[in-house]
Amino acid sequence: MSDVSTTTPTSFNNEEDKRTGRADDAAKLDIKNLPDLLTVREVADLLRVSPLTIKRWGKRGKLPAIRINSRGDRRYKKEAVLWLLGVNPDELKDN
Repeated sequence: MSDVSTTTPTSFNNEEDKRTGRADDAAKLDIKNLPDLLTVREVADLLRVSPLTIKRWGKRGKLPAIRINSRGDRRYKKEAVLWLLGVNPDELKDN
């Protein structure tokens, strides 16, 4: 028989270590300095939804995607994402 430990690693006992880190990623994205085209992950982090939700919104026309390269990776226009957030892109340029 093998000796199986029943204790959990100490890193799992700390509540902060259980976080995914996505909230931290969203906090790092500065809404005023977004690139013109955003990845699925960047949009999901900004809107705090699942990447799968972003893809579904694209299929339904709520957030149209631009397909790039031969793999068909999705990119989203900054203006469309800001519109979903209720932010006018022109207001960001003035500040």
